[in-house]
Amino acid sequence: MDIKDVFSHNKQWIASKLQADNQYFKKLAQGQSPGMLYIGCSDSRVSAQELLGLRQGEVFVHRNIANMVPGTDLNVMSVITYAVRHLKVSHVVVCGHYLCGGVKAAMMQQDLGTLNHWLRNIRDVYRTHQQELDAITDEHQKYNRLVELNVQEQCINVIKTAVVQKAITEQNLSVHGWVFDIRTGLLKDLNIDFEAILKQIMKIYKVV
Repeated sequence: MDIKDVFSHNKQWIASKLQADNQYFKKLAQGQSPGMLYIGCSDSRVSAQELLGLRQGEVFVHRNIANMVPGTDLNVMSVITYAVRHLKVSHVVVCGHYLCGGVKAAMMQQDLGTLNHWLRNIRDVYRTHQQELDAITDEHQKYNRLVELNVQEQCINVIKTAVVQKAITEQNLSVHGWVFDIRTGLLKDLNIDFEAILKQIMKIYKVV
């Protein structure tokens, strides 16, 4: 990869946008009103707008290793607050993907240096669901299931926040857990029953 090629690609992209709509960038500069906050993985194979089929300005995006939503991460907490309180998004999506390197690394018993602290969050997901995961004998299926359970737990972390709890009631905000299959390009809605999952514990986390 020649880094200089990026600038020529940028010019080609500008030309293609202006050819389709000569007011494209003027419209873009007027502001944003996305309907969705997308929290996804930093994996270079997973581009939010591309896989969702959306245009610039239609989705507010936050990405990190393994699409995590730790309550101690001011970055993701700030993104959620801004998207929900100021942009008034209608949907918050946590989207994981199969073949996730972060999830796979968390399953390995080895010292990964600085990554240890971050991956501990995924290992906590494994511990929470250890009985189910240990019952899966096929390692590939176990890996896929941990990807799904990690999405579920990060959605729950989203719902634990005060700004989201308030918006669910006042703005009809909804939270979704999806998985992207890199091998097929398909998006899978996990159809997580948050009401059932949170029924026993929400009294602990309810803050509004």
